[in-house]
Amino acid sequence: MSAVPTPANAVRFDGVRLDRGGRTILSGIDLTVPRGSVTAVLGPSGSGKSTLLAALTGELAPAAGTVEVFGERVPQRQRALLTLRKRIGVMLQGNGLLTDLTVAENVALPLRTHTDLPKPVIDQLVAMKLHAVGLRLAADLYPRELSGGMARRVALARALALDPPLMVYDEPLTGLDPIASGVIMSLISRLNANLGMTSIIVTHHVHETLPIADRAIVIANGGIVFSGTPAELEASRDPLVLQFLHGQPDGPIAFDSAPRTEAA
Repeated sequence: MSAVPTPANAVRFDGVRLDRGGRTILSGIDLTVPRGSVTAVLGPSGSGKSTLLAALTGELAPAAGTVEVFGERVPQRQRALLTLRKRIGVMLQGNGLLTDLTVAENVALPLRTHTDLPKPVIDQLVAMKLHAVGLRLAADLYPRELSGGMARRVALARALALDPPLMVYDEPLTGLDPIASGVIMSLISRLNANLGMTSIIVTHHVHETLPIADRAIVIANGGIVFSGTPAELEASRDPLVLQFLHGQPDGPIAFDSAPRTEAA
């Protein structure tokens, strides 16, 4: 019996339209994320980046089109969706650490929730994840005792707890200083390569993200306005791209845009 071929893309959006509250947020979304790549999903605040992420994780069902992860359509049934989500690690913008748990206990939480592993094995796995982000000595600290950069690395270790083949980073640099931002970007790049993962970075921090990205997507005005390599992005003369890259207040991307029309 021949083996089932492994899909070349970790994620695929095909003709996707995403609605919220009766309004179309994104439409005509065609997007592929190759396995093993680091893909930056860029765009101004309110452009629909978080909506795209919600469709990827199954939180929001597309009004049209299909979303696939590892060659399988994102399911709507709760049990199947839970199984899929175990294969997707998500590092939240606000870290989401539980303040009454230690660093080690926070990282162990997904393992205790989703596996039947004995405590000694969980403890060993937690130590490995903390070592991967350079925080093994911080295992007994509480979130309130961490700097912003350290808390972000703990959140990364927790997202990696189940060894997901796909990692999604939701605005990973928010609130971090330039040094901490550099540490996080370096970690994302190194872990993606060393662990053979696929990474999607959802962010508006262009210049910090592009150096580690293989591909870049720019979302604006309800759709994808650019898809290509970081070098192609920086060479683009498209007015939409130029306005976003250079932070120009005037241009085709409206700062205070009116809501889009209701979905048909």
